[in-house]
Amino acid sequence: MMDYILAGTTALLLISGALFALSAAIGLVRLPDLYTRMHAASKVGTVGSGLLLLAAGLYSQELSILARAIAGFVFLLLTAPVSAHLLARAAHLSGYALGAVSVRDDMRKR
Repeated sequence: MMDYILAGTTALLLISGALFALSAAIGLVRLPDLYTRMHAASKVGTVGSGLLLLAAGLYSQELSILARAIAGFVFLLLTAPVSAHLLARAAHLSGYALGAVSVRDDMRKR
């Protein structure tokens, strides 16, 4: 019975992680400018990758592998948004224009 619960939880994590990764990929293709694409890649891609890491760690049934997967997920959660923010700020400072659908530029005043 425990094996079925583990397999079901792993399958749920894999499917949800794959759906998050798919939505990040669709966002990279469909969104209008660099800033919104970067938002999709950093936020949704981080969650998708983290869920896939947790599924792999959980399915291994070894505490050391699960601990590494959790550490990788925490590392992704801490570094991806910060790096996306720094890249967006560098793009804005270098003069990369906002998309036509953008209504406000809060960084323009700086």
